[in-house]
Amino acid sequence: MKKIILDCDPGMDDSVAIVMAAKSPEIELLAVTTVNGNYPVDVTCANARKTLEMIGRTDIPVARGMARPMVRDSPRDPFTHGKDGQGENFLPDPVMPPSKYHAVDLIIETVKRHPREVHLVVTGPMTNIAMALIKEPELGPLVASIVAISGAFGFNEYAFLNATGDTPQSEWNVYVDPEAANIVYRSGIPFTALGLDVATHFDVNFTDREIESLRGRPNKEARFLATAIDFVRNRGFDAYCAVIDCMAVAYVIDPSLVETVRGRVGIETGNGLTLGMTVLDRRHHHAWNDLPEIAMGRHAAYDRFLRLLIDVIGV
Repeated sequence: MKKIILDCDPGMDDSVAIVMAAKSPEIELLAVTTVNGNYPVDVTCANARKTLEMIGRTDIPVARGMARPMVRDSPRDPFTHGKDGQGENFLPDPVMPPSKYHAVDLIIETVKRHPREVHLVVTGPMTNIAMALIKEPELGPLVASIVAISGAFGFNEYAFLNATGDTPQSEWNVYVDPEAANIVYRSGIPFTALGLDVATHFDVNFTDREIESLRGRPNKEARFLATAIDFVRNRGFDAYCAVIDCMAVAYVIDPSLVETVRGRVGIETGNGLTLGMTVLDRRHHHAWNDLPEIAMGRHAAYDRFLRLLIDVIGV
């Protein structure tokens, strides 16, 4: 069983990822840490607690994290997750309180308590992780790995056709806080980026029969997912929008779901058309060898991913 901290900005897809991580028998979800991203941090912290209350897992601590990017103002997400930030499921206000720890401190404390065992699953901007690495410089070698929904690397047309940042070739999580992403990418922690190349692929979809099956199941989380899919479809988007962040949890459960390649990647932190772009240098000659080398998702077994997601969510 893999120990993880899920650092997120719920968001309907983050909410489904929380459910998947909390319910999977392959994962021990030690904590959920929240950050400014899709919504302000007070909303993301509340949404994480609503989600855990929905599935009866109030034993998992939820910590409120960074309220803004490291050096920038918070951008406004051009893609809405609805009035409630959860695909208009309108879950009850949470009763469980947030952790007494700030998210940065909870990350540090938890990793130190389980050295080289904790995998950080990051489905939002990387502000909390970067600040933890700055506050505790010895933390990096104690982290087992980082798996993040992060970047767009140009392996296929989906990488840029479905760009989610507010510049033409950026992904939202990196775009919100590129300085934080730059710190984490360069941290030396084993890092796998599941970018838009795999996370927004049109094969990540559901049949009408599957959606009706989810809607008809007795558990609240299955109906939550069906409602979120209806929400994005009614706005002209495909169903993958409701489960993007689940790809990171699925990869931790079964790494064989995603084919990865290694390469050197830099984060564009300069303002302009390419702010937040993850620039992959694949050249045979004159490559920038000082760029950090990471693993990137190039292709996924989408049918298997969806079966795993439905099997975990639907029971």
